[in-house]
Amino acid sequence: MLHLQLSVTLWPVPTTRPRHVITETDDIARALDDAAQRWPEDQADRKKLLLHLVKEGHEIARAEREKWLAERREAIDRTSGALPGVYEDGYLEKLREDWPE
Repeated sequence: MLHLQLSVTLWPVPTTRPRHVITETDDIARALDDAAQRWPEDQADRKKLLLHLVKEGHEIARAEREKWLAERREAIDRTSGALPGVYEDGYLEKLREDWPE
């Protein structure tokens, strides 16, 4: 069934920031239903539940990125100096002589 609603909003918008529209697909509906279990105080407000999910997803993504960076730094520290004497003095300068400017 197609729902069509035409309306015009003439009230000033309190922000100049971009707005985003998300269609409540089956996957989004399940995520919001699960969010309602986690944040029961906001179970009647799908918009607030969506904001909770965005905030929590961001925190998880940031934490995973920080973990990845820490693991990378540790690997660099662990292998730093592992090949002493392999490259002669001035190796990089000689290598770069052939590079176009």
